[in-house]
Amino acid sequence: MPHKHSVWDGVVIAVLAVAACIMLLPYAWMVLSSLKSNMEIVSGSGGLFPSQPSLEGYQTVFRDAPFVTWLFNSLVTSVIITAITLFTSSLAGYIFAKYQFKGKRLLFVLILATMMIPFQVIMIPTYLITAELGLVNSLMAIILPNLVSSYGVFLAKQFIEEIPQDLLEAARMDGAGEFRLMIRIISPLIMPMLSALGIFTFMNSWNNYLWPLIVLNDESKMTVPLALVYFNGTHQINYNVVMSAAVLITIPVIIVFLIFQKQFIKGLTMTGMK
Repeated sequence: MPHKHSVWDGVVIAVLAVAACIMLLPYAWMVLSSLKSNMEIVSGSGGLFPSQPSLEGYQTVFRDAPFVTWLFNSLVTSVIITAITLFTSSLAGYIFAKYQFKGKRLLFVLILATMMIPFQVIMIPTYLITAELGLVNSLMAIILPNLVSSYGVFLAKQFIEEIPQDLLEAARMDGAGEFRLMIRIISPLIMPMLSALGIFTFMNSWNNYLWPLIVLNDESKMTVPLALVYFNGTHQINYNVVMSAAVLITIPVIIVFLIFQKQFIKGLTMTGMK
């Protein structure tokens, strides 16, 4: 029997539409501002839409800075961090979910406790360790502190706990080792979780600003979030250039989300929590 739409359905749809417009307004303003001249943005005379659309801001981004190099640096660091984080999270989650060993509960609680500690608290010790290893001003300084995610371990454990133990025992009886078990059995079953965690990890790495600002000072090693500071003048901000750089920075994240959209939504709905 077809569902009859009530007045409340229309109200809910209208409220969601208004909320969506409010959420998308800053992004629309960013894209439209990137097509304006700096004078038009500063004066505010043109309203939301540019009076004479121009690609001057985008041309300046690629002409006055090694923006392609920064994109490459961000891509390399984000992909490596995401790939290793997925591996370490799924492996640790598997151990905590399916193995019994002394101190397991305490160790897991300690891992969860690190989720409550703001990065600013451990920022100085992390920098001192990075400097001691001679990694300051290198891409490894961005990669190494972000290879393990306590949230990822927690999420993987919750998902893997839902996998029937009988399935794993049957695979072992067929001669599957632990590594093959992880690759052939567990990984496909937790793929929605891996997709959701991968997108979150990639986004956080791609948008990371504070840590690269601290450990990088060589222009050739910079990542794209630092470009927003690079294009700020000493006495005047080139708003159209900054907005153009912001649009270019956002595009890769949107592409990644669109590619893994279905798995991402499925991973959010399948929490695996008891």
